[in-house]
Amino acid sequence: MKYDFESIIDRRGLDALAVDAIGTGWAPDSPKDGFDVIPMWVADMNFPTVPTVGRAITERVLHPAFGYFEPRDEYFDSIIRWQKERNGVTELSPEHIGYENGVLGGVISAINTFCSRGDNVLVHGPIYMGFSHSLKNSGYNIVLSPLVLDENGVWRMDFEDMENKISQNNIHAAIFCSPHNPTGRVWERWEIEKAMEIFRKHDVYVVSDEIWSDIILNGNKHIPTQSVSEDARNRTVALYAPSKTFNLAGLIGSYHIIYNKRLRDRVLKESSLSHYNSMNMLSMYALIGAYKPEGEAWVDELCEVLSNNVNYACDYINAHFDGVTVSRPQGTYMVFIDCGEWLKNHNSTLGELLKSGWDVGVAWQDGRQHGGTTHIRLNLALPFSRVKEALERMNKYVFNT
Repeated sequence: MKYDFESIIDRRGLDALAVDAIGTGWAPDSPKDGFDVIPMWVADMNFPTVPTVGRAITERVLHPAFGYFEPRDEYFDSIIRWQKERNGVTELSPEHIGYENGVLGGVISAINTFCSRGDNVLVHGPIYMGFSHSLKNSGYNIVLSPLVLDENGVWRMDFEDMENKISQNNIHAAIFCSPHNPTGRVWERWEIEKAMEIFRKHDVYVVSDEIWSDIILNGNKHIPTQSVSEDARNRTVALYAPSKTFNLAGLIGSYHIIYNKRLRDRVLKESSLSHYNSMNMLSMYALIGAYKPEGEAWVDELCEVLSNNVNYACDYINAHFDGVTVSRPQGTYMVFIDCGEWLKNHNSTLGELLKSGWDVGVAWQDGRQHGGTTHIRLNLALPFSRVKEALERMNKYVFNT
């Protein structure tokens, strides 16, 4: 491969939540002596990002003035080109693109234009904890429509349940996560079409979180929600960012795509009210650097690496951990494993199981934060040697002691 996805980066002392927060009381516990930390809980990557990001930032930093500014045309051109090349999006113009400090901020700005405080919002479960916290903190009620595993172990939407929940709870706003976090499901076109037809039928406006849309595994394909019909194009606020794709979360910077002018005007007004939803100059240059042709080549290699990591991990879990089940994710680098049968067979609790992993440096995440009662969430965006080491520790010290 052209790019480095195998070197183990020492992130200690360099502001990385994934390692520096270990043992602080709200993160995984510190490991016992003799074990180093393998960070598998925070949804960021342990790879160096594409070199064009650093070059773009460095070139700008050489100029010594950092005053008020407006986004460069190159910023919008980069997004338009990226969406066309990666997602087949055409007829996208700068006017359709708006800056957001983060996807969650964009979610709430959009929901605020659809709803009043106290309204019900439909979200699929398991649910990304960021949605739970943001919606509750903003005064909205979450109505979950659970995803279900089919006979092949693939997570599916329950369309009948969705429609019943919408009707029974007088819902006019939904969050659609595509690809889905935490299950890693990449929706097929017919599934998105059917969901959007239900939303059209009941006049439900949609916030489509597509932050994971570049990280697609094993030959699957991301379908932008707004692309499935003219109605979907006009009732959806879509949210994107280079942060998950290129490991830029610390720089802050996301963007929305909104085609409906009235909806766009309302979202822009809502997001402007705090006077703090404004672009960081260096995050603009980071996006420009990321969304270059070299960034495309880097992402292609990244998805190959992550596909191999996910396939190895899922095969290993199925072969070695009796009572643990996993649905192979089609996108993202997170794996959502269900330990329910193992816990029952070993008369153990999820808390005890999590602690046994933390003790040997497997810094994994409690899946209850995402609505999984017996689940653990694993980040596999690490060099393969670290993924292999983590699974071997789980085998030797956790699941088969």
